[in-house]
Amino acid sequence: MFYHVLKHVLLGPLLRLLFRPRIEGLENIPADGAAIVAGNHLSFSDHFLMPAILKRRITFLAKAEYFTGKGPKGRLTAAFFRSAGQIPVDRSGKEAGRAAIREGLGVLARGELLGIYPEGTRSHDGRLYKGKVGVAAMALGAGVPVIPCAMVGTFEIQPPGQVVPKIRRVTIRFGRPLDFSRYAGLEGEKAVLRAVTDEIMYKIHALSGQEYVDRYAGEVKAEAEAARKKARRTSR
Repeated sequence: MFYHVLKHVLLGPLLRLLFRPRIEGLENIPADGAAIVAGNHLSFSDHFLMPAILKRRITFLAKAEYFTGKGPKGRLTAAFFRSAGQIPVDRSGKEAGRAAIREGLGVLARGELLGIYPEGTRSHDGRLYKGKVGVAAMALGAGVPVIPCAMVGTFEIQPPGQVVPKIRRVTIRFGRPLDFSRYAGLEGEKAVLRAVTDEIMYKIHALSGQEYVDRYAGEVKAEAEAARKKARRTSR
């Protein structure tokens, strides 16, 4: 109930008014039945803008930290994600990854839309990074199509570290559904999971026009943070 109040009464109309999103390919979202919407992740605003323009409800796998924040902002964020029915995901290891896949398969088994960011984290520099194979495991395990999605302009309105987004028009593009039924029964094959994930990321790249980096975003972020810390120590 709270999800629909947010979308149709409180937050959705405000977001559509302020950011006037251009929507391309909305007809590629199925009117019913299970499907995965796999998108790039450039901004905290992505969590709100895409659901606001979809006709159907979409459930996202969201990082667990959004549900455990402290202070007024953290508590408000946690309350929002819980009330909107989003699912917390622990990203700390392989078992956590398997738990996330089980949660995602549960959403798909109910015939719903599942939203996922295959990069696993927000891009810190606006580039598109290598996708993790969980999206492929869920697509093959549930036998559902994957709709690639590109958020364009959200990095510019709210890059990492910026609390209040700039009011600027954004674009949301949905590609044609990707059918991976040719790989049915092969969700346990690492090479197949990698091939499916790479195909999904290629389609997202084609829609977004971002520079692609064939490395995991988390690794590059960690290296950049380590370099910043080292620079601060040497400058003292």
